[in-house]
Amino acid sequence: MTSNRPYLIRAIYDWIIDNGMTPHLMVDADHPSAVVPMEFAEDGRIVLNVAPQAVHGIHIGNDRIRFSARFGGKPFAIELAPQAVLGLFARENGQGMLFPDEEPRAQDGREDAPMDLAKSAADTAEQGDEKPPRPRLRVVK
Repeated sequence: MTSNRPYLIRAIYDWIIDNGMTPHLMVDADHPSAVVPMEFAEDGRIVLNVAPQAVHGIHIGNDRIRFSARFGGKPFAIELAPQAVLGLFARENGQGMLFPDEEPRAQDGREDAPMDLAKSAADTAEQGDEKPPRPRLRVVK
C-alpha cells in the first residue's frame, strides 16, 4: 500500500483551517527532498506557517508538497516530500499530529510490504499447536 502520510496531512490541514486555526508544518530540514530556507532551521528542523494567508499556491500532493512563502521579506519556493513532514499542528493550541518515521521505499519503487497476517497464521499452524501470544493494550497518558 502507499503511504497514508499525505492523506493525513491534507485531512489535518483542512481540519485546522475549518476550525479557524493556523496550521504549521514541522519539517525535517535535513531530509533529501526538503528545499527549505536552511538559515531558519534549528536542530535540523524548521516549522513553517502554512495558513492560506501566509503562503501562495499551496499544493499538498501524494508525492510533493509545494508552496511559496516569504522569509525575512524574501520569497522562497518550498518543496518537500510528505515523508519530510514530522508533524502538523495548530499554532494556537498545539493540536495536530506527529508522524512516525517511515520505512524507506525499496529499490523497485515499492514500499516494503507488511507481513501477511494470513500467511503468518498458516505458518504458525504448521509449526504445531503452539498459540501465538495474545496482543495487549495499555493506556498511555
